[in-house]
Amino acid sequence: MNMLKINKLSKSFREKRAVDGLSFSVEKGEVFALLGSNGAGKTTTIKMILGLMAPDSGDIELSEDIKVGYSPDTPYFPPFLTGRETLEYYGAVSGMKKDERRRQAGELLETVGLEDSRTKVSKYSKGMTQRLAIAQSLLGDPDMLILDEPTAGLDAMGRIEMIQLIGRLKKAGKTIILNSHILSDIEQVCDRGIIMKNGTVMTEWERNADNGGRSLQEIFIETIGGIE
Repeated sequence: MNMLKINKLSKSFREKRAVDGLSFSVEKGEVFALLGSNGAGKTTTIKMILGLMAPDSGDIELSEDIKVGYSPDTPYFPPFLTGRETLEYYGAVSGMKKDERRRQAGELLETVGLEDSRTKVSKYSKGMTQRLAIAQSLLGDPDMLILDEPTAGLDAMGRIEMIQLIGRLKKAGKTIILNSHILSDIEQVCDRGIIMKNGTVMTEWERNADNGGRSLQEIFIETIGGIE
């Protein structure tokens, strides 16, 4: 079952074509990778999926009544709030009832491995902030998550823990679109994906497919010509 289908999507900024006839689909319950060097069109594609930017042409089809959660690559939260207060604040903004947002805040902090403490967000490490961003994206129990660089800037243990968290979310039935430059992380957790260049699909990748003995890194290098 397609949770998301994109057909011939295009977007230009002045004379630059950021996304050029892009087509792909994401199946229910899979972790799907958007890969490519900086400027490949990944972030523009994500913004169009989220409705933050209108395409020039093409179609974006989401399953009916689907809820989408989003974790940005550089999350920012009010520094004077605690993690719980942050989640309750965003829950209130999204219209959740008081009891429900309190319940979800506690459950989601536990899900992402954050303590329900009085520590202010201003004292959070990079890894803690990334965890809180995942928790915020899970408010309201969305069907699909879009995670933009969730392991960026994390140390080795932080990356391992984040990948394990994404694996648990997949087992819980979430459909996940993951944008990352860290190809080893993609290989661990993603089922398949696309490699983009200049706003279009250059090749598709699938973890369990016959890739001729090549790693994702080798496929990426052959397709793009280098890794940033």
